[in-house]
Amino acid sequence: MIRRSRAQTYIASYLRRVQQTLTMLRMRVLLGQINPVVGDIEGNTRRALEVIEEGRRGGAGLVLLPELCVIGYPPKDLVLRKDFVRRNVEAVQRIAEACRGITAVVGFVQPVEGGSGTGIHNAAAVCGDGRILQTYAKFLLPTYDVFDESRYFTPGREVRLATVPAQGGGNGRSTVGAGICVGLTICEDLWNDEQFGGRPFYGRDPVEQTVRAGAQVLINISASPFVVGKHLQREALFSRQVREHGVPLLYCAQIGGNDDLLFDGVSLAFNARGELIARARPFEEDLLFVDLGSAAPGRIEAYPGEAESLWRAVVLGTRDYVRKCGFRQAVVGLSGGIDSAVVAAIAVDALGAENVHGVAMPSRFSSRHSVEDAEALARGLGVDFRVIRIHEAHAALEASLAESFAGRAADVAEENLQARIRGNLLMALSNKFGWLLLTTGNKSELGVGYCTLYGDMCGGFAPISDVPKTLVYRMARWRNAQSARPAIPERTLTKPPSAELRENQTDQDSLPPYETLDAILERYVEEDQSADEIVAAGFDRPTVERVIRLIAASEHKRNQAALGIKVTSRAFGTGRRMPIAAKLT
Repeated sequence: MIRRSRAQTYIASYLRRVQQTLTMLRMRVLLGQINPVVGDIEGNTRRALEVIEEGRRGGAGLVLLPELCVIGYPPKDLVLRKDFVRRNVEAVQRIAEACRGITAVVGFVQPVEGGSGTGIHNAAAVCGDGRILQTYAKFLLPTYDVFDESRYFTPGREVRLATVPAQGGGNGRSTVGAGICVGLTICEDLWNDEQFGGRPFYGRDPVEQTVRAGAQVLINISASPFVVGKHLQREALFSRQVREHGVPLLYCAQIGGNDDLLFDGVSLAFNARGELIARARPFEEDLLFVDLGSAAPGRIEAYPGEAESLWRAVVLGTRDYVRKCGFRQAVVGLSGGIDSAVVAAIAVDALGAENVHGVAMPSRFSSRHSVEDAEALARGLGVDFRVIRIHEAHAALEASLAESFAGRAADVAEENLQARIRGNLLMALSNKFGWLLLTTGNKSELGVGYCTLYGDMCGGFAPISDVPKTLVYRMARWRNAQSARPAIPERTLTKPPSAELRENQTDQDSLPPYETLDAILERYVEEDQSADEIVAAGFDRPTVERVIRLIAASEHKRNQAALGIKVTSRAFGTGRRMPIAAKLT
């Protein structure tokens, strides 16, 4: 008798699974890509019930909803409140009671039986027959970049499968057949692969364990933050996982902005060969029906290029932050420069022109074209525009400080008075009218501290704080290309950038060219390269060392900066926790 090795047994099992899923599994699924509000248990539950009803009307036997959708992701310290956890459990029970003749998988916070560890799981509930049929606790809890899940959750230890009725027909015509065994996973569980980061992050593989346990279909509910280009890595990783294990994958993702995180959605479905058969729309809610087992692919939406995806990301993040925080309108200081022009256009696309107010605040150092370009921008965007001159206020403050400053030459202290006057005026308008002040600093400026505390850094939200200057220009040109009458003046795109705080000032008086600065920032901040590594890549050592010194010296500024949207692999903020009082060599 010839005994087969464990590998041979697994290969045989794999081939059987592929053949089975290609010929037997029939199921209509609705991927409910929704935008939850963190903490709004009642509103999120209502939205979940609406999606389940849409699935029922569309003939789906299974509805998937995103990770922690009952409470919104990331909930942070809200989950430390027992009453909050209790209400979220009650909400899942309400959802389960509504699931009759249909099955739904819903993300929620599950109390740990026995109260071990943190006392709660990041979990999924399988709801059907008017009750909770099964629950699964997330195995892999990320603790890198913006993630801190081990602070809140206890990891799951058990593979959980659920049986969902198979269907024939499709397109709204379903007949219940034999059950399909689905394997449950949550977000990070699917990312444990050497293709991600070059090495496995964890000592266990939930996908392999789930397939070995008998899953015929993999389900993954997710809240996966947006990073430029991440969608390509995500699809390649998921396809590889499916090809390796030979079972289809249904991936349902959250969309929307919550604080500094932006979720682009893009829910997906792959057949057992790892071929993409459905993709939901990016950057908006979408209900995507997938006929698993059908020979024909489903709806596959295109994913936009870099400039457009950045634009749509910051527009969505700005809209959600403003509205979820209870504001309706925003104010932007308009300098005539590229950054304020882009932020104003983002605000218009996010909130509507009628809800955006632009303010020019020229000083004696402002060029004539700065006010002209600000006015042209406001006219092109159709926003409210006003001019508040700061000459007198600046002169009054200089006079007040004359005695204290006696004997010292004018320098950056006098220059920054202008920025702080503007910050005061914009905050006064914000207070008086209830407008949220949007700051206009980009990642390049914030990186090296080319910004003024309590001046141009004033505000409640910073839409482009993680967008390097070179990308700001690309976004502006993309936005202009979408209209026959571009809103951002051509002169704004071509003139040398300047803070206009002294005569004939340009940014390059103080900084390297932005192409050089952005490349060094990317290597040092996002890739954690040393000065020697950056110099070895062809950069001038004095410039590299100066930029690194400026980054270190500006940590205290960034620690007080307005919240912004993370769009790169490493943003200043939650995902980059650097000491302020430190000596870096």
